[in-house]
Amino acid sequence: QVQLVESGGGLVQAGGSLTLSCAASGDITRINVMGWYRQAPGKQRDLVAGFTSYGRTVYVDSVKGRFTVSRDSAGNTVYLQMNSLKAEDTGVYYCNVDEKGVAYWGEGTLVTVSS
Repeated sequence: QVQLVESGGGLVQAGGSLTLSCAASGDITRINVMGWYRQAPGKQRDLVAGFTSYGRTVYVDSVKGRFTVSRDSAGNTVYLQMNSLKAEDTGVYYCNVDEKGVAYWGEGTLVTVSS
C-alpha cells in the first residue's frame, strides 16, 4: 500500500502563486510515474501535469509556462509550482501515483483562485 498526502492548497488572488506537495509513504521508494489532477466544481477530474515512465514532464496546454512539476532528491515528494494563477485553475488537486501497476490517489487539496 502507498499513502499519498497532498498539501499546499488555499485561497489566492488571480495572478498569485501556490506550491502543492504530494508526499508518498508506505510500499514505495521513489515516485516515478505520477500525475497532478484537477477537479473543478461540477466537472470531471483531469490531468494537469505529471511525470511519465521515462521521467519526462507533461503538461496540459492550459498550464504550460505557468505550472512546473518537480520532485525532491529522495524522489518521494512531488511538487506542483503554480504561477500566474487564474480563476479557471480553481479546483481540488489530486496526486496520483502508479506503483507496480496499481494507481493510488491522495485525498486532494483545494485551490481557490479569486478573480
